[in-house]
Amino acid sequence: MANLWVRKPLSQLLAQAEDSEKGLKRTLGAWNLVALGIGAIIGAGLFVRTAAAAAEAAGPSVTLSFIVAAIGCAFAGLCYAEFASMIPIAGSAYTYAYATMGEFVAWIIGWALIMEYALGAATVSVAWSEYLNKLLGGAIPYEWCHGPMEDGIMNAPALVILLILTLVLIKGTQESALLNAVIVAIKVSIVLIFIAVGWQFIDPANHTPYMIPEGTPGHEGMFKHGWGGVLGGAAIVFFAFIGFDAVSTAAQEAKNPGRDMPIGILGSLAVCTVLYILFSYVLTGVANWTEFGGAGKEASVAYAIQHHMPGYEWLATAVTIAILAGFSSVILVMLMGQSRVFYSMANDGLIPKVFSELHPKFRTPYKSNWILFFFVGAFAAFVPGSMAGDLTSFGTLLAFVLVSLGVLFMRRSNPEQHRPFRTPLVPLVPILGALICLGMIVAIDPFTLKAAFAWMVLGFLVYFGYSQRNSKLQR
Repeated sequence: MANLWVRKPLSQLLAQAEDSEKGLKRTLGAWNLVALGIGAIIGAGLFVRTAAAAAEAAGPSVTLSFIVAAIGCAFAGLCYAEFASMIPIAGSAYTYAYATMGEFVAWIIGWALIMEYALGAATVSVAWSEYLNKLLGGAIPYEWCHGPMEDGIMNAPALVILLILTLVLIKGTQESALLNAVIVAIKVSIVLIFIAVGWQFIDPANHTPYMIPEGTPGHEGMFKHGWGGVLGGAAIVFFAFIGFDAVSTAAQEAKNPGRDMPIGILGSLAVCTVLYILFSYVLTGVANWTEFGGAGKEASVAYAIQHHMPGYEWLATAVTIAILAGFSSVILVMLMGQSRVFYSMANDGLIPKVFSELHPKFRTPYKSNWILFFFVGAFAAFVPGSMAGDLTSFGTLLAFVLVSLGVLFMRRSNPEQHRPFRTPLVPLVPILGALICLGMIVAIDPFTLKAAFAWMVLGFLVYFGYSQRNSKLQR
């Protein structure tokens, strides 16, 4: 009888981490990792979700929603930092769960991470295609930037950006990190310009009342007004924080993981939180939150600039370029994160060996990158982006809950283990991290929760049908 709770010995993981000759190449420093985190974090979430959260749930208090989401992420981030410095292995939350809570929980996280990274990359590439066409003034024919479900043929631009970024990833982690750093510099500059220029157009009347009052038409639900709306808004903008955990998937490629991983994870989270709070304050001050539910719903930032910031129309084009750059780096880091999770799962025998085979020259999981390109590409080319929606947030939140709890398990099972970075205030920080992230899962809409449940059931079938029989630990 197989043991669902069999745990991977820590000694085995650490031996794997030290075997740098056979494994992934260690080329990333602390600043590469911070840029990697910012690259994954600032993207669709900031430019698209800020206005959505304001219109649907929080109003001007979306700034508080960002703070709530950031606090939940900070608690989870502190837990990630302890694990990433202690177990510098590719695979992130999946690997940590394998060492602390056993194979079945590790499989659940690995399966949930597919929802975060692969579906996230597909969703963002569809959005990338939309914004490219907007920048080109609609030059791409409708049928070539929409799939059959939207009366088109295929979404060709989405496929092209996925192909380019897959080739960059196969070439090497250092090259990917360099391209990411250039993209990050472009989009952060434009975010800062919007904050600086927009500040002078803030109308204080747009910030009153600060929270959506009870009884506002269309805001009858518990998470649609007042403090409930702040939490509902946090569940929506949480998508904007997804990515800092992708830093931990690169742990096996960090030069000095004990020092660099905590800096990469917590540094990128801190930078983005400050930018998010300022950005959301300016956006809801320039345009009234009610406008984002109607005319300003789609390209909310460009709408605010064109209608409320006269003389700065050029900035709307710059924002579109920043969004394209932002989307590109998010897709890059998500594809990288997914291939690293697959690399670890394949090494453990839970998925086919092909996902762990490295390129003889570049030492990157190139076959995994190609398989991912076809899987994510099929989704991006033929399925509408909205269908993957909040599933990405669900997968991440579930991973955050289990990583937070994992710190408690590891402190109990391996108290003597050297920890280059220690999560402060244990057990308070892990418990709060798990509870806040659970609260945000509860606030996700019911349809998404049902779809996520169906995905997890499919995962159980794969585990009991294939993974359990082929698991190296079980054998």
